Amino acid sequence: MNVLKNKDMNHIKKIVNKYLLYILGFIVVFIIFVPIFLMLPSMFKTKYEIFAYPWTLFPKNWVVDNFSRIFYLEYTTMKVNYFRSLFTTILVSSLAVFFSIIINMMAAFAFARLNFVGKKPLWVLIITTMFIPGITILLTSIKVVSSLKMIDSIWVLVVPGLTSAYNIFFFRQFFLGFPKSIDEAARIDGATNFQIFRKIYFPMAKTPMVIIGASIFMGYYNSYLWPSLTITTKRTDLYQIMYIITNLFRDSMSLGYGAVLAAAFIAMVPPLIIFVILQRHIKDGIALTGIK
Repeated sequence: MNVLKNKDMNHIKKIVNKYLLYILGFIVVFIIFVPIFLMLPSMFKTKYEIFAYPWTLFPKNWVVDNFSRIFYLEYTTMKVNYFRSLFTTILVSSLAVFFSIIINMMAAFAFARLNFVGKKPLWVLIITTMFIPGITILLTSIKVVSSLKMIDSIWVLVVPGLTSAYNIFFFRQFFLGFPKSIDEAARIDGATNFQIFRKIYFPMAKTPMVIIGASIFMGYYNSYLWPSLTITTKRTDLYQIMYIITNLFRDSMSLGYGAVLAAAFIAMVPPLIIFVILQRHIKDGIALTGIK
């Protein structure tokens, strides 16, 4: 009888836990998507109707002026081209993904599959950097790029964040999962270390590349502080999209909050497209993270 009662209690606990997780998931989804749901109709409201009382979800008169204002930011006090900044942001993020994946993967391959002098101390040093807050080295980083004459260039937006201890660690754990016999067989056939990396490990790391690449892209795409400190008014063509949206919000009294929401919506589109295209690989990468 006690055994049956214990089984029944365990079954009830599993059901309760299951529905609690469903409720928690619903709450999280609700918190995330309600602001987006409220934003969509507000983009088509006039700047007076957004704060009108009594408030309504959908506009009484649908307007598209908020989108047209974005095209004329060059002629406002901001003097920037929104879509040029959007393109520049996508370009910077894409360059960062390309170079960062190559650099971090090669470093991870070296730590996972090769033996060299000082490997363990160097690995400990790299892992230690994971625990250093980026804000603590912000001023010194600006001083370095300034000394290298990189201020107001596209490379000051790309280069400083290319290497990441976490990304190296992630790829290293993936490469450690392969047997040493693969390397030994390749070396017997006359392959060099670079050929082993390029022809064997690089093609097999598609899923980790997608999950890390998506993370890098979003990190650069949403970057605000670093671009605002390293790009001056001399190079408005290099303004990043988050900097533009922040300044739009500050100037919302003249442009209207509808224009700010429209700009934010357009900025959401590129990452959303990337997620839709790569969602299967991103899910596999998240599962791989859990396994590793």
